[in-house]
Amino acid sequence: MKSNSVTKDDIFKCTMCGECCVGYGGTYITEDDIKRIAEFTKVDGTSFVEKYCNLSAGKPVLAVDEDGKCVFFKNKCSIHPVKPRMCRAWPYIEGVLKEPSNWKLMATACEGIRTNFSDEDVVRCILEEQKKL
Repeated sequence: MKSNSVTKDDIFKCTMCGECCVGYGGTYITEDDIKRIAEFTKVDGTSFVEKYCNLSAGKPVLAVDEDGKCVFFKNKCSIHPVKPRMCRAWPYIEGVLKEPSNWKLMATACEGIRTNFSDEDVVRCILEEQKKL
């Protein structure tokens, strides 16, 4: 059942479980991300990149610790107020717009994704959230 009253908070509620923080090479960061996170962590931008990033295809990505999680995940995201654009976008991603069934697939790995909504509602919420990024 489609409803224009369904919101992003209905279809997704982050539990800060950290499952989306696992894995190398996924979290590209922009110059704006670097500035915000560096200021938040009280280091200069160059030092931030040297200390907390690796390069992938010549672009900075957040490094991971020995446990395979982002260097900023310490029982929960320690930079949550200034997390990178790519992290802010999750799970409102382009892949679901291209194939709405991806929403249910992503829910198998993310306990915060709720699947009892129509594809139309999910797509509408994703489009609304992408406008805010």
